[in-house]
Amino acid sequence: MKVQSRVVAVSWIPSEAVKGAMKAPFELGIAHYDQPLPDALGDLEDWRARDLFRVANDLAAWIDVDDDGAIVGCGYSGGGVIGATTMGMAGASATFQAVAYPDLQAEPVVGDGWVRFTQTAGGRTGVPAPRRVAKPPFVQYHAPTAWSTLSLTVHADGHTDWTLDGASPFPRHWIYGPAGDLVAKSGLVDFKDWYRHAFGEFSPWGGEDSPALVTAVESAMERQLSRVIMGEGKPKVRRLQEGAALTAQGEAADAIFLLLDGVIQVLVDGEEVANLGPGALIGERAVLEGGRRTATLVAVSPCKVAEARKVELDMAALAEVSQGHRREDQAPA
Repeated sequence: MKVQSRVVAVSWIPSEAVKGAMKAPFELGIAHYDQPLPDALGDLEDWRARDLFRVANDLAAWIDVDDDGAIVGCGYSGGGVIGATTMGMAGASATFQAVAYPDLQAEPVVGDGWVRFTQTAGGRTGVPAPRRVAKPPFVQYHAPTAWSTLSLTVHADGHTDWTLDGASPFPRHWIYGPAGDLVAKSGLVDFKDWYRHAFGEFSPWGGEDSPALVTAVESAMERQLSRVIMGEGKPKVRRLQEGAALTAQGEAADAIFLLLDGVIQVLVDGEEVANLGPGALIGERAVLEGGRRTATLVAVSPCKVAEARKVELDMAALAEVSQGHRREDQAPA
């Protein structure tokens, strides 16, 4: 019997993720940010043709199991998929094919009833990016490297486990699980660190990976409300340093927050009840119930948060999101 499985990391550039001088081409419309990806994995070749992502790591693998349940064979069946970069000005545009690096596929690790596969995929844009960098030779011409490293464990009984072992600090990485649904995402985008450090030997192809901060996926309703907030509300965007409090339990509530980047810790009576990642809608319960904050929110990493005070939202939808959260009810006794 052959058991097959798959996990895919798709990397894309979210709005306002680029910093410094490189932000200018995006603001002028020469380069473009990417729209949030769909909730379900589509055909990667179609997505590439539609310029939906920058690089994808398609880790697909299989094992052969005999009638006694023993694993008698295994192998990889996926690989990296690189996108392209389209630049435009004055109604004209040009597309630059990205440069794919060789996939790094580790020798499968065979255990008692399982096999673990690990794959790194990535590359760099074909558009030059001359810049000063933090390490020798202190000047680089080629663009930085973007990548992700995934592990997939396939069990003889048919179930699978996966992990995001590492990823470049930029861009955003979304993970689609074996069923093809969005299951996790990287919690922090750090353009500055990536732009100055991710080149040459300072990547998995040089023996150096970067740990990835992985967060859970928000609900489909949250994503719908997020589009309203960012598209119609013109919210104030706040930046928080690591350790800074966004709200304090018990204070008056007059705003709803959309976490754009980073990780927020939810504390009730000083006890951690959740960690939230990009896309999470937070603070809605107190606003809906016309009361005070039911939790303290603290930045675990540098964060960017959209603060919505007057935007008109579907209150029934907001109530549905709130009912699905109820993190305060999960506080330790």
